[in-house]
Amino acid sequence: MKRRQIYLRILVTVLGVASCSLVALSYSQPAMADDGDHLLRLDHYVPVKSTVPAIAGQTTSIYVREVVRAGSGLRNRSNNPVVLFVHGAGTPGNVAFDVSHQDYSWMAFLARAGFDTFAVDMTGYGRSTRPGQMNDPCNLSAEQQIALAPGTEPCAPSYPQQMTTIQSDWHDLGAVVDHLRALRNVSQVSLVAWSLGGPRAAGYTAQNPGKVQRLVLLAPAYSRDTSATPPAQVPARGAAMNTQSRADLVALWNRQVGCPAQYEPATLDAIWKDMIESDPIGATWGPGVRRAPLVTSWGWTKDVVAAMKTPTLMITGAHDVQVAPSRVRDFYADLGAPKKVLIDLACSSHNAMWEKNRGLLYQSSLEWLSKGTVNGSDNGTIRLGY
Repeated sequence: MKRRQIYLRILVTVLGVASCSLVALSYSQPAMADDGDHLLRLDHYVPVKSTVPAIAGQTTSIYVREVVRAGSGLRNRSNNPVVLFVHGAGTPGNVAFDVSHQDYSWMAFLARAGFDTFAVDMTGYGRSTRPGQMNDPCNLSAEQQIALAPGTEPCAPSYPQQMTTIQSDWHDLGAVVDHLRALRNVSQVSLVAWSLGGPRAAGYTAQNPGKVQRLVLLAPAYSRDTSATPPAQVPARGAAMNTQSRADLVALWNRQVGCPAQYEPATLDAIWKDMIESDPIGATWGPGVRRAPLVTSWGWTKDVVAAMKTPTLMITGAHDVQVAPSRVRDFYADLGAPKKVLIDLACSSHNAMWEKNRGLLYQSSLEWLSKGTVNGSDNGTIRLGY
C-alpha cells in the first residue's frame, strides 16, 4: 500500500476515535464483570488540565481502570485500602496489570484480597488522551518509519521533540491520586509501579510523601547519573514516540528467558491482544503496533532517593536485561527509607508479572501492602524462587 494511502487510513481512524472519546468523558461505566469471583471492572476518565508541552493548558482525559469487589465498587465508599498501579515506558496500565488470561491479573489478585485496585494510563498511552502529533508516523525515528514501510524513504517530522516529560507525568499522576483519595475518602493510597513507572511513582511520592502509604516497584528504572535539572530544551529533541510490534515484543522477551517454561505462549497472545486493542490507530500501522510517547526525564536523583522515607518494596528479575538487577540494587542501597526490602526473583525477566513466578511476586506485594513486610521482614534482601 502506498504511503499516502496508509496516511489517509490513519486520519480516518483518528476521526472515528476522537468522536467516541467525547462521549466517554462524561461518565464511568462497567467494562466487564466477573460474577464468579464477584469482581467488577470499571472505567474512569479523570479530567486534567494538561502540562504536556504539545497540548499544555488543554483539558485532557486520563483513563483509569478499576478492579474491585462488587460491593466496594458500587458503594464508591469502602474501608478497603486503595492501590494505584503505574505502568512503564510502553505498555498501558490495564494491559500491564489486568491481563485477560487465567490468573495473570495482578490487580484481580489484590482485589480478591480486599484492596480497591486502579491502574492509570498516562497521557499518550492506551485510552488516555493522545496528543495529535502521535497520529503522524513521520514523528517516529527514521528507523521505525522504515520498519513500518520497508522500501520507502523516511519523512521529516512535524514535531521533532519527545512528547511528554517526567513533570507532566507527575502532574497526571497527582490528578489521579487526588481523584482516588476523594472517591474513596482516604488520605493515602499505595502505588505499585513497573519500570519507568518507578521514576513516575517514586518521584511523585518524594514530592508528596503524605499522600502515599507504601510503594511496590518492579524493575524501577533508577540511575545514579540522572540529572537534577532539565535539559536545555524541554522536551528534548528527537522522535516524539516509538512503536512496538508483536515481533518486537517476542524478540525482546526471548532475550530474557533464562529457564524452561519461563512464560507461556498463550499468555503472550493474550497480552498482545489487549495491547493492540488499546491502540486502534497503531493497529492500522504496518503489521499492527502499539504507540508510546518518549519522555524527557530528570529529577529522580540519588539525593532525592536518599531523602525518601516511604516504605518501599522493590523487585528485580534475575534475567532482566531492560533494567539490570545492578540498577535495582543501587536503588536499594541509596534509598533512605528505614523500611525497605529488595526481592531477587528467580526465573524472571523484566516482565515478571506475566511469568511462571508471578505468584511469588503477587504474594510478596500483598504482604508488603498489608503489613509492610515480606516473609516477616521489613528490611533486607530476599531471594525467592531459587
